[in-house]
Amino acid sequence: MVSTEANKKGSNNGVENRLAIDVRGLAKRFGEVQAVAGVGFEVFSGELFGFLGPNGAGKTTTIKMLTGLARPDAGSIRIGGIDCTDKPRAAQHLIGVVPDESNLYPELSGFDNLCFCAALYGQGKAERQTRAHELLEVFGLTQAAERKFGSYSKGMKRKLTIAAGITHNPPILFLDEPTTGIDVASARQLRQLVAGLNRTGTTIFLTTHYIEEAERLCKRIAFIVSGRIVRIDTVEHLIQPVQAKHVVRIACANSLKEIQGKLSESFPDLDFTVPGHDLIRVEADAPIRVGPLVRFLEEEGVEVSEARRIRPSLEDVFVSITGIEAEAMHKEKEKMGGG
Repeated sequence: MVSTEANKKGSNNGVENRLAIDVRGLAKRFGEVQAVAGVGFEVFSGELFGFLGPNGAGKTTTIKMLTGLARPDAGSIRIGGIDCTDKPRAAQHLIGVVPDESNLYPELSGFDNLCFCAALYGQGKAERQTRAHELLEVFGLTQAAERKFGSYSKGMKRKLTIAAGITHNPPILFLDEPTTGIDVASARQLRQLVAGLNRTGTTIFLTTHYIEEAERLCKRIAFIVSGRIVRIDTVEHLIQPVQAKHVVRIACANSLKEIQGKLSESFPDLDFTVPGHDLIRVEADAPIRVGPLVRFLEEEGVEVSEARRIRPSLEDVFVSITGIEAEAMHKEKEKMGGG
């Protein structure tokens, strides 16, 4: 189990040593594929905990085991202090689940979908109708309440799916890739809603492959790659080592084949990476003079379209720890139509 000093601290609402989720040695195999290999972590009550990694890293498999949709081959799971290892649904009353793909009914209206979900948790008719209207208002869907869910836009569908996951006011919410495949404006609204839920005390376990989303929302983050957690810490602690770095990103209009070696020879005090065929990333411990770099590139026949200084971020940390270039994550976003 990965352990850091940050893991031992209380949650963001001041609750000390109260674990909402406690996972140890979790493992799951599908045939020859080891999807999850010895994963362990703790999530404190009231915390917004991020589970960050590329597609296929084991995020969805982990969340399915935590929510009782899949049985682990090994390891233990405690949710809200309840041992769910052999009884995967023992803590169902404590959790809300928002899957990566909607599980609502397209032929039902938004209102009826919420009422149906509330009924599954034993709410009476008056109570579930009141709750449905309340959630439709909170998520900005009141005007679409009577429309069939199948006619909703992608962003509206994600909003209603999250609303359905909290009809019973669960203290713990599992969100699997909540903003994948939706437009930028809807993604921004959803992030605000998620942050608002957390501020009111809901513990949130968020899986995502959007690095900037994790940085904006989460207090602590676990990096998972190939079924294994490679680092857990607070965003503040993760970013701290790169804060003193100076970074310049240069965008070019043509290919950068074989230019990296020439740059390293001509500017030995700078570190160069080429995350994309038309991008150069420059890093140094001291301020970087952009002019000489641009002149050198132009003399080498490279057409520079933009050169700008950027603030080191969680993206830089992720790349340095995992070895996975951020460009690979961006391609996944484009492929999936993410916002």
